[in-house]
Amino acid sequence: MKIYPVILSGGAGTRLWPLSRAAFPKQLLPLVGEQTMLQDTVSRVSSWPEIMPPLMVCGNEHRFMIAEQLREIEVKPLGIMLEPMGKNTAPAVAAAAHFLLKQDEQAVMLVLPADHVITDVAAFQAAVQRASVSVGQGALATFGIQPSKPETGYGYIHRGAAHASGEGNFIVDRFVEKPDLETAKKFVADEAYSWNSGMFLFKARDYLNELKEYRPQISAAVEEAVAKAYVDLDFCRLDEVAFAASPSESIDYAVMENTRRAVVVPADIGWSDVGSWSALWEVLPGDEAGNVVRGDVYLDQVANTLVRAESRMVAVLGVEDLIVVETDDAVLIAHKDKVQDVKGIVDNLKSKKRTEHIHHKRVYRPWGSYESVDSGERFQVKRITVKPGEKLSLQMHHHRAEHWVVVSGAALVTRGEEVKLLSENESIYLPIGVTHRLENPGKLPLHLIEVQSGSYLGEDDIVRFEDIYKRA
Repeated sequence: MKIYPVILSGGAGTRLWPLSRAAFPKQLLPLVGEQTMLQDTVSRVSSWPEIMPPLMVCGNEHRFMIAEQLREIEVKPLGIMLEPMGKNTAPAVAAAAHFLLKQDEQAVMLVLPADHVITDVAAFQAAVQRASVSVGQGALATFGIQPSKPETGYGYIHRGAAHASGEGNFIVDRFVEKPDLETAKKFVADEAYSWNSGMFLFKARDYLNELKEYRPQISAAVEEAVAKAYVDLDFCRLDEVAFAASPSESIDYAVMENTRRAVVVPADIGWSDVGSWSALWEVLPGDEAGNVVRGDVYLDQVANTLVRAESRMVAVLGVEDLIVVETDDAVLIAHKDKVQDVKGIVDNLKSKKRTEHIHHKRVYRPWGSYESVDSGERFQVKRITVKPGEKLSLQMHHHRAEHWVVVSGAALVTRGEEVKLLSENESIYLPIGVTHRLENPGKLPLHLIEVQSGSYLGEDDIVRFEDIYKRA
């Protein structure tokens, strides 16, 4: 049986602010190890003999970062499918199912969020093998996690009779919404309940048939969106108008809670969805006082605390049960019991039209990155990095002039009709209204300082005439 991993990478991870942000969410961050969470997810299903290359499903804004992260771990995906807008998991998985059926009429999908932690990969592989037996008999399998505590942040699955496959799988009796604490304690005491992991295994055709029966509007809209999909560079873009017509709904609500073919596979695999800072504290190894630290951190008389320093030294004295997260433009200090309320901070930033919930100071682009160093009335200073062989768009600004100083590497600069090669310590001035482009023709990264001056310095003051990345 060929199994096709479908990696869903559409989440924003707002409860892990200030590290996770809309433009750079938690699945693209190295939260638990050296690799990012997305890279860990892909890596853990890349070495099984029956596993095919992964199909990635993501939003337009993360496409280049995901492609780059796959290149870093030397994985060539089956495809990278772009959702025009977020519509939850049921439409996303349906689009992936249609894509896979074009490759293999018998395709079996292993649907995995990109931002989960699984510490026991061998047990996970064994659970998938058990699930595949039931799936071969027409089941739609979900993985139920053995609860380790009364968790109110997860949905639960109540299992019924044993499934006919004889693999220790069970027919799903019912799905249960996130409970209150007292109910969660009862669920943990009752071995028939498990956490709903949000991971699935089923045949692509079986999923689409069930979706068509229970959610015909989603089924029709997604089928049209895939039929009208088109290729853009290395990406598959779903048709915007058709996909927009699909209702937004999760797999659980749309299919799994309705189908009579749902099976739960018990799985003790060291799983966490890392849905909050306290959840991250739980999965990371700590010192003898229960502290988890990363970065330049000093602790004195501190217990059961997570401290993460990204850009400077952080000292913490005489506290316990706290979360302290420092980035170059924001600091979070919260009691571990209150970390579910971090989303309220993000909502507040949105309401005030601030940007700290969207971008870090370092903003990633397909050609490299830029970082704000200083700013004031009518000026801004940025540090720009361009990857070898990459180039920015041919562009013009109505309201600002720019001055580029090469720090290291080589810069090929187009300024109007002039093309000039700059080396280290050389500079060039770009007046307002002049068409220009920056390229890195070398084999090493290009680092330069950009000084902007003018009446308006917003990123939307860009008129693009030509762009190899086909951005608007």
